[in-house]
Amino acid sequence: MSLVPTATVSEHNSRDSCWIIVHSKVYDVTEFLDEHPGGSRIILKYAGGDATEAYEPIHPPNAILDNLPIEKHIGAIDPNTVVAVVKEVTEEEKQRQAVLASRPPIDEIINLHDFEAVAKKVLPAKAWAYYSSASDDEITIRENRAAFQRVWFRPRILRDVSVVDWSHTILGCKSSFPVYISATALGKLGHPDGELNLTRAAGKHNVIQMIPTLASCSFDEIIDAALPGQPLFVQLYVNRDREITKKYVQHAEKRGVKALFITVDAPQLGRREKDMRMKAVDDNGTAKVQDGQSDVRRDQGVSRAISSFIDPSLSWKDIPWFRSITNMHIILKGVSTPEDAILAYESGCQGIVLSNHGGRQLDTARSGLENLIDIVAALKTKGPWPNPNFSIFVDGGVRRASDVLKALALGASAVGIGRGFLYAFCSYGQEGVERSFQILREEFEMNMRLLGARSISELKPEMVDASALSAHVGVTPTDNLYNNTYQHLSTAAFRESKL
Repeated sequence: MSLVPTATVSEHNSRDSCWIIVHSKVYDVTEFLDEHPGGSRIILKYAGGDATEAYEPIHPPNAILDNLPIEKHIGAIDPNTVVAVVKEVTEEEKQRQAVLASRPPIDEIINLHDFEAVAKKVLPAKAWAYYSSASDDEITIRENRAAFQRVWFRPRILRDVSVVDWSHTILGCKSSFPVYISATALGKLGHPDGELNLTRAAGKHNVIQMIPTLASCSFDEIIDAALPGQPLFVQLYVNRDREITKKYVQHAEKRGVKALFITVDAPQLGRREKDMRMKAVDDNGTAKVQDGQSDVRRDQGVSRAISSFIDPSLSWKDIPWFRSITNMHIILKGVSTPEDAILAYESGCQGIVLSNHGGRQLDTARSGLENLIDIVAALKTKGPWPNPNFSIFVDGGVRRASDVLKALALGASAVGIGRGFLYAFCSYGQEGVERSFQILREEFEMNMRLLGARSISELKPEMVDASALSAHVGVTPTDNLYNNTYQHLSTAAFRESKL
């Protein structure tokens, strides 16, 4: 590869000829400007210069290699022409570093809400807006949490609970918890190691991680960070180009991934207004994990920008095709109704996730926990239940082991936690994730003893009272920990008058 002087790169700083530097390599992205899912504006901001700092947090390392034709790879930057630039630290960054230095010691973090509170303080505003936002009026994200408070325990007594066991098997994979790490995107927005924090902690503690399509780290980077034999699942947004999807799925299976979770509730990503108000696309760029199609307005936020490749034509007719290209377990992520649960069962899938995408899609959609009761009842009409060949997973709003136990008692096979673990690594890196596992272990042990369940198999529907679950009125005590962290939506702000 030829060496390119920085002066030569700087000459190509316009829409007509746009070169950028990423990781000391020079690329001609002129023809790619209007294809970039974040729009051309962000690329042109770095035209003729080094875009690594903007690229790194929200792109896997191989994004350019996978998506830019080889003839557009100009060469390596000539190190002898690079002038070291001392970047001035902004007041915002100084304040953030001060907040990081004043974090509570990790042994003072005693629940998953604490991680969320720390993350809210230490994350850059745009990262917090992206991670915490939900769609429209954010009714569903709050309902996901509130639903668990409307289910009450009915504990059994005088059972020998000197030994309790919360280990579990999920899709044939052994796990130390009846919990898996649900996919969340763009991990490097919150920590330089991104999703690798989850992979390393999960391998150490035998917890199953679901790899997101829109991870900041590359798929192979995550796989390579796993221990030999460490079980992993993968989440899939289906690309308009089925060949890209096929290649991705078959590569995942070749690398040993055990289950494919196809996201089916996102033909278009929801309007996440906290993210939109930050105008994060204009300043920070966007992920480029799979090919995109169109330009995006600058007020759409990261969420909309990263979604342009997703195929809205995905339908039930595609399920046989997926079954033909992989032997992995196929799980449909984003099921909400008994009708669709039955169709998933009849289509030959191995399971479903009752999920509303963390409240980020259709606002005022019911919680996965509430849908669980009707869906279990529907599937019981198809034969003996539980069915070892068909699993029901639930995610959304889980912050406590007690939440997990309620879902399992009502018929869930296992429970996914996304934001809880995300905030843990944003706050304290891998150590935060490991601490979150320790907290859950302690909560499982206590709650199972108090509930009178010595193993996961002893959790039964009669151990909970879910009669108030469908009553969407405020009849339970306020969840103060959640409410203290939740950031209310704001309306459009007036600008300072220049008069």
